[in-house]
Formats: sequence, structure tokens, C-alpha cells
Amino acid sequence: MATMTLRINDEDSNLIKNYLKVHGLTISEFARQSMLERIEDEYDLAILRQAMEDDDGFRISHEDLMAEFGL
Repeated sequence: MATMTLRINDEDSNLIKNYLKVHGLTISEFARQSMLERIEDEYDLAILRQAMEDDDGFRISHEDLMAEFGL
């Protein structure tokens, strides 16, 4: 398991410690969750941008979709 060091000022440290206390998290849990969520958000954004670029403008109505599936 790797160890990382984070240097922050006292004001940010106090803010983070209070947040952790309220949410019952350790600094490791919070850091891991925050970093992984950031990576996932950027990945999701990249997928969205690609989908928008590939969009040909074709749309199907809700009614047509329901009929296609016999609903």
C-alpha cells in the first residue's frame, strides 16, 4: 500500500478536520474517495463530450420507443 503526503495550510486543515468529524470519515477515506470521484468525473465528462461530438441529431419520440418495445 502506498503512502502520500499532502501539505496544506492551517485554515484548510481545520476545515477538512471539521468536515471529517461531521461525516465520520478518516483522512485516508476522504482523500481516496475525493480523488477517485474527481477521476471518474473527468472520465464521464470526456465520454459526454465524445457523445456530443458524435451526435447526428437523430431523435425518437417516447411514443415511438414505447411502441417499438410493445409497451
